[in-house]
Amino acid sequence: MSRCLSDFTVAELEALLSTWGAKTSHAQRMLRSFWNSGGRVDPVELRLPAALQQRMQAELPLLSTRVLTRSVSADGTIKLLLGLSDGASIETVLMTTPHADRAAGCVSSQVGCAMGCDFCASTRRGFERNLSVGEIVAQFLHLRREALASNRRLATLVFMGMGEPLLNYDNVVEAIRRIAGEELGGFGGKQISVSTVGIVPAMLELAKADLNVTLAVSLHAPDDETRAKIVPMNRRYPVDEIMAATRNFHATTGRITNIEYCMLDGVNDSDAHAQRLVELIAGLRTHVNLIPYNAIGSGLSGVIYRQPPRERMASFLQIVRQGGVASHFRQTRGDDVNAACGQLRETALSRP
Repeated sequence: MSRCLSDFTVAELEALLSTWGAKTSHAQRMLRSFWNSGGRVDPVELRLPAALQQRMQAELPLLSTRVLTRSVSADGTIKLLLGLSDGASIETVLMTTPHADRAAGCVSSQVGCAMGCDFCASTRRGFERNLSVGEIVAQFLHLRREALASNRRLATLVFMGMGEPLLNYDNVVEAIRRIAGEELGGFGGKQISVSTVGIVPAMLELAKADLNVTLAVSLHAPDDETRAKIVPMNRRYPVDEIMAATRNFHATTGRITNIEYCMLDGVNDSDAHAQRLVELIAGLRTHVNLIPYNAIGSGLSGVIYRQPPRERMASFLQIVRQGGVASHFRQTRGDDVNAACGQLRETALSRP
């Protein structure tokens, strides 16, 4: 597979230009312009020599992905189905924020997912492969370009799309370094969140990686019995081990963690679950994101999940807040364009 411009660091591009007989000083300017513009290069603006322009056009594609489908929700959410060079596809999403001049992005880390979470569409077709660093970077560049086109700034980025980021640890960490670092993306680590269902060894490694990112733990239940029914990985890494790694992350980095909790009617939404959640995270500086379930039909187990009634969710939230825990409901976005993880890809692959 040939390399694209989105695959390169400055040093790597300098080395390539040297083999082409071009000035290595072009590398930094090219990549900075490329990243700032969301994956475009203007040879005229950069005053690149004609010979270099021709060589680039012939041998150096810009991005390793192409837009297969672009869906725009009534609420402003933009969901992209991106095609990869091997024919696989992934999803990335640009969301509105309370600030009209800012946008939030969500990127995938794998093609498919092996986690088997019963309420998530991403896992329905299983795991295919990890994304490369360049394929992750390309998603960021697509999102930055979409934000710029609507006079917004891509302000935050979450690794919360298809796949389990910490099972593609090395590529995800390297992509974050490029996105966040001043040499390329200049985005900053504080604006990036990495979500995990609880891959404990990788959580411990991430704490030591000095990325300054936020950890988001997809907990979804406060006890092993409930969680194992909907998150199979809990059988390998139980709740207490996950929370110990979460506390370690906070102690090591000083960063407040997020607890993600998808609310499922009659499964994990009782007052007892809420009280157990309060007890579980007592003393931890954290924020609980309560997520109203976005229906996908039947899960892998055949169970059809539903969003709890509004009053049930309100009661759950009240108990958590009364326990001294910062908590909010995440505003659902893009329901009309299948914006939940894996839905757009599932729809596309299901077509005859």
